[in-house]
Amino acid sequence: MLKLLLSRLATTIPSVIGVVVVTFALTRLLPGDPAAYFAGLAASPKAVEEIRVKLGLNKSLPEQFVAYIGDLLHGNLGNSLSTGQPVVTEIANRLPASAELTLVALLLAVVIAIPLGVLAAVKQGTWIDHLCRIVTTAGVSLPVFFTGLLFAYLFYYVLQIAPAPSGRLDVFISAPKDITGFYLIDSALTGNGEAFVGALKQLALPAISMAIFSLAPLARMTRGSMLSVLGSDFIRTARASGLAPHTVVFAYAFRNAVLPVITVLGMVFSFLLGANVLVETVFAWPGIGLYAVNALITSDYAPVQGFVLTMAVLYIVLNLVIDFLYGLVDPRVRLGS
Repeated sequence: MLKLLLSRLATTIPSVIGVVVVTFALTRLLPGDPAAYFAGLAASPKAVEEIRVKLGLNKSLPEQFVAYIGDLLHGNLGNSLSTGQPVVTEIANRLPASAELTLVALLLAVVIAIPLGVLAAVKQGTWIDHLCRIVTTAGVSLPVFFTGLLFAYLFYYVLQIAPAPSGRLDVFISAPKDITGFYLIDSALTGNGEAFVGALKQLALPAISMAIFSLAPLARMTRGSMLSVLGSDFIRTARASGLAPHTVVFAYAFRNAVLPVITVLGMVFSFLLGANVLVETVFAWPGIGLYAVNALITSDYAPVQGFVLTMAVLYIVLNLVIDFLYGLVDPRVRLGS
């Protein structure tokens, strides 16, 4: 199993190199001049040129790329022109907010989609099956930003039962003591009930928006995989042997149907990392997605490059976790078959 994970890790090295090269090239193609933007409209050409020299933008692209690689090898992602802070520090401070939102949305999607897909397969042709199709069609059809805007308008502006879409906590509630960076966990560990309830309320709408977006492929794959396995000979043999229906479904059918579901689960998680950018913008969520959007608007190269590189690393780690789960579920993977 370890050998398999190491081989998978080795195959990701070219991908990381490609991400670094493409990200560097694309950020240089962004419209606008960062030096002119931060110098201001009233700045003289001489002042703009001084800023360009200070930022290293007066050098050729190959020279800038070599300097960028040198900084990466030393763990330096540069400084943000907007805040003046190191990009590594900014991403480290904002990553827990994005991770909490993504994981809660994924948990909601899994809790709803997998049981719904299993029931739709077992009760094929019934109202549960039709409900599964409606839910998956709606999830695929509705863009995540539209769902977020709709929820914010309906539950905050119209019904006024949801808090303002203004971040992780209401302005009148103090943040819990920083332990993990996850407000729900930190407030629970410190016994801060007010912060826990406040964080849960703020998290509800963006997490549900992302969960609706992600549960569609999970439910469809679970249903399709279960239908394929339920028609197998060994399932008919298990039923003919007099085993209880729930034993046949969960101990035999679902265990053999879960591998494709795990694959889709990894894809869904990667989709959610991208959807974070839109949802965080809609709900003013202080994560790395909103950080990247603000950097794009101001042509701030370093945060954009840092964001893309962070997403690439997270995607690689995610693939390794999926490979590890394969080994836990299917012994043939552990044996290298």
